[in-house]
Amino acid sequence: MGLLFLEFLILIKFWGQNIYRESKSIERYGLIWTKNNGICFLKGWAIGFWFCLGLFILEGLFGWVNFIQPSETLFKVIIEGFLSALGISLAEELVFRGWLVDELERDYSLEIVTFASAIVFAIAHFLKPLAEIIRTFPTFPALVLLGLILIWAKRSHRNNLGICIGIHGGLVWGYYILNVGQLVEYSGNISPLITGIDGNPIAGLMGILFLGILAFWMRTKAMSIENQS
Repeated sequence: MGLLFLEFLILIKFWGQNIYRESKSIERYGLIWTKNNGICFLKGWAIGFWFCLGLFILEGLFGWVNFIQPSETLFKVIIEGFLSALGISLAEELVFRGWLVDELERDYSLEIVTFASAIVFAIAHFLKPLAEIIRTFPTFPALVLLGLILIWAKRSHRNNLGICIGIHGGLVWGYYILNVGQLVEYSGNISPLITGIDGNPIAGLMGILFLGILAFWMRTKAMSIENQS
């Protein structure tokens, strides 16, 4: 995947220069190395991380999950998780909220772009055998919702890609620490349909509820910016 992403970076430079006669495609997508973008990235990372952690804390209060004392390898997990989350969020946001959204915006209305990009983002996570698609299908609505959150977040920060990378990365980092660090275990007191099938929080009603709250927040902010324009 890392090699494919490097290939993508080379190809979008070629694409911008030869198709659109633009020399700064990545900047057009919203990935600009500025202080403001950095602040948006950190802000988004905090939002994503605390939304993830908040979900598990609430489930812990309900008695649906139990927190386990961390092991000596936790610091290693935190560092590994940060690097993994940063790589995943940077690559996926540049592809889906960067290149894909820019391509769609050239030909379609804002509403079509919003939902089309979110659906494509979700479908891209289901390029796997049919049996696995059926088994993990409950995550599809949550992935569509996450795609909507991230594009609304970008628009709420004047097409700044830093906020998207941050929110996406913070969510992944939080779950990586809790899951790989083995800090939580499900009590079995309630159906996995609530807490998440296969222990995946976005494959349950609680995960979708939390994403729905975040989506409402980002959509409200995006609409506020659009009304000011």
